[in-house]
Amino acid sequence: MALALRVTALLPLAGAVATAVALTGAAFFTVAHAGCAETGRFVERDGVVEFVGGCVDADRLPAVPPRVENARYDVKP
Repeated sequence: MALALRVTALLPLAGAVATAVALTGAAFFTVAHAGCAETGRFVERDGVVEFVGGCVDADRLPAVPPRVENARYDVKP
């Protein structure tokens, strides 16, 4: 009877550990098969940090909205 209670008490812990291991494995698998040959790096040029390389395609990024001339950008909300 005592053994059955101990086993029953450990089942939630074993389930949580198994779930954590499965999610960790899925994360590693996803990152390993992301399909990006070059990981990219950060480079500082003229005091500005830029991301160079990687799988980011500049053509698929959204366009920068046009600057409005009558707006004040120096005012903090």
